[in-house]
Amino acid sequence: MKLPREISGRDLAKLLEKYGYQITRRRGSHMRLTTTSQREHHITIPDHKCIKLGTLSRILSDIAKNLEIDKSDLIKELF
Repeated sequence: MKLPREISGRDLAKLLEKYGYQITRRRGSHMRLTTTSQREHHITIPDHKCIKLGTLSRILSDIAKNLEIDKSDLIKELF
């Protein structure tokens, strides 16, 4: 499945709420999200209008690894 080309950092943060991620800090143009659902995990995402595809791919890979699911399954569930 293809990644969305025009997703903002705020939209991504909102989508990740269903996995227990909450914004715990904002600094400059970045947000830090934290979850404690399975184990504590932090992820930093840019608070930009459009996240670059490579950055989005890396963020989703990190989240999929933490959730112990396949990245393609995560993409299907989110988008």
